[in-house]
Amino acid sequence: MFTRLRISWVALAFAAVVLCGSQAALAQGAAEKAAPSLYDRLGGLAPISVVVSDFIDALVADAVLNANPAIDAARKRVPPAYLKYHVTAMVCQATGGPCQYSGRGMKETHVHLNITEAEWGRMVGIFKEVLAKYEVPAKETQELLDIVGSTKADIVMSSGK
Repeated sequence: MFTRLRISWVALAFAAVVLCGSQAALAQGAAEKAAPSLYDRLGGLAPISVVVSDFIDALVADAVLNANPAIDAARKRVPPAYLKYHVTAMVCQATGGPCQYSGRGMKETHVHLNITEAEWGRMVGIFKEVLAKYEVPAKETQELLDIVGSTKADIVMSSGK
């Protein structure tokens, strides 16, 4: 009887440990799933579209970038509103929002512009200025910069070209 009782207590204790561990794992999994996306932390589509609008306005008017004849020609050919639409959709999608970017790929879009490392740096600097203007928190700023950085290889002209 004592052995049977002891086995029952051991089995019960084991079950309790497994259940507690499972509850903790489930709670952690739920917390991870419930973590808001970058899109949500940025406030959704409206704030993203405002930041993108200011960013595109700054890019279009930038004398340093427009010194590149290919960029200057593209600025004159492509309406800013069109750029704003596509960049907003791209940022929305890349940050976990419901939008679907339907434009051309980064390489296809930028290859003919011959964008240099210096021009890339200028664009990133303008982007940082716009994010600072809207007081985008450091964590979200870094996540956005990481997303932008992931496109660099498709945008900046390689030294071999």
